Amino acid sequence: MANQETTMTTQGRQPMTEEEYGNAYQRGFSLTVRFLVSKGLSYDSARETAQAAWAKGWERLGQLRNPSMILTWMNSIALNIHRSYIRREPLLQALPELSTPPKVNLAAIDVRRILRCCKHSDRMVLQRHYLEGYKVQEIAEQQGWTETAVRIRLLRARRTVGQRLGRKIKVNEANRRLVGRKAYDLRPATHMEHAA
Repeated sequence: MANQETTMTTQGRQPMTEEEYGNAYQRGFSLTVRFLVSKGLSYDSARETAQAAWAKGWERLGQLRNPSMILTWMNSIALNIHRSYIRREPLLQALPELSTPPKVNLAAIDVRRILRCCKHSDRMVLQRHYLEGYKVQEIAEQQGWTETAVRIRLLRARRTVGQRLGRKIKVNEANRRLVGRKAYDLRPATHMEHAA
């Protein structure tokens, strides 16, 4: 019988026996787990913490002043174990698996492929206009051409690229008329010509 009883409490009350503690564990363990889950722990963490709390409670059973308060005592031990764990451990959070974009810049490959199939002058006009952002007027001034000549080179370069890459490029009527002009008549169209 001495094995079943723990030492007397400081207030002279009879301490819990092993059997009483076992019964309290059977009734209270799941309640302690639910208590911890309500405080924000995951179910698995709550089970581990509750198990540690009930084990610690058994080791310190002599400190329990009122056996009817066993569940409250266990819950406070469990919460203290959880708080001390939080203080010791840095906050680690599992990051979701992110799909990474391909390391190869596919657009750059396409641009290189497009520029390779052009003549040097067409390549220069396409590159300056579409990649470097120069306006038609700026390219014309740099090269000593008319704006119309630059537009025609851009149009022809786009057509060449489209044909070599197997695509049809739609040409609107204004571009068709522009390309139909004679080479010596590459001056910009006047306001009166546009009206016609």
